[in-house]
Amino acid sequence: MGTEIRDLIRRMSLGNPLWGAPRIHGELLKLGIEVSQATVGRYMPWRPKVPSPTWSSFLHNHLTDIVAIDMFVVATSTFQLLYALIVLGHDRRKVIHVAVTHNPTEVWLAHQMTEAFPWDSAPRHLLRDRDASYGPVFRDRVWVMGIKEVVTTPRSPWQNAYVERLIGSIRRECLDHIIIFNEHHLRRALSSYFQYHHQTRTHLSLDKDCPETRPIHPPTAGKIIAFPEVGGLHHRYERRAAWLTRFGLDRGSNNCHAQTEWGPKAEALVPQVVRAAGVLFD
Repeated sequence: MGTEIRDLIRRMSLGNPLWGAPRIHGELLKLGIEVSQATVGRYMPWRPKVPSPTWSSFLHNHLTDIVAIDMFVVATSTFQLLYALIVLGHDRRKVIHVAVTHNPTEVWLAHQMTEAFPWDSAPRHLLRDRDASYGPVFRDRVWVMGIKEVVTTPRSPWQNAYVERLIGSIRRECLDHIIIFNEHHLRRALSSYFQYHHQTRTHLSLDKDCPETRPIHPPTAGKIIAFPEVGGLHHRYERRAAWLTRFGLDRGSNNCHAQTEWGPKAEALVPQVVRAAGVLFD
C-alpha cells in the first residue's frame, strides 16, 4: 500500500474522531481504494478511547444555541475608564445587547443578562471567559434562567473568537478614530456602529452577507448612491431604484400622491433630499 493511502487513512482518522476502522474502510471503498479493514486499523493513529469533538466543531454544531459575552475597556478624553459589555449571538453574528458602565459589578452584569434575554428567549449555552467580575450573583442568575455556562480555559481568547474578533473590529473601524468624552458618547458611538454592523457591513463567515440579510441590487436598478455610516467613517452603497423603494418613493408607493403625478417634479426632489442628507452621487 502506497504512502498516499496511508496518509489519507491518518487524515480521515484525525479529522473524524468518531470514526472507527469500519467507517474509514467504507469511505475508502467509495473512493475506489481496495484495502482490507484490518489494514485500515493497522495504519490508524493512536487516540484516546473516548474521542470528543474539537472546539470548533462544538461551536459550529451549536451556533443557534450559543451566545458569547465579553467586556472591553475604553478610555475617555479625561482618562476615565469605561467598560462596555457585548452579548453576541453566534448564529448571524448579531449583537443582542450592549451596555456601558464605570463599574462592572456582578450585580450589574446579572441585570444585563435579564435585559438581554427577557421572558423565555434565553439561549442554551453562554460562552464567556474567566473574568472575576462574573461572580456568584451572575452565575446564579444565569443558572436560574436555564442557561449553561461554557467557560474558556485560562489565557485562551481564541476559544471565544467570535466576540473577540468583533471587539477588534469595533476598535479598528470605529473607536480608534473617535475621542470618547463620556458614557453617553460611547453609547451613541456603539449604537451607530452596530447599526452599520447589522445592516451594512458584509462578513466573511456569512458568505459576504450582513447579520440582517441585505438584498443584491442588479446593475439595471440605476445609479449608485453612497450613504454615510458611523459619522462618515464608512458608507453604504445602493442602487438608485432600490433606494427609492426603500424610502417609499417608487412609482407604485402610497407615499406619492398619485402614480400619474410621478414626473420631473418628483424626480427633481430626489437629488435635493440626498444632498441634504450628505449623500454623494457616483
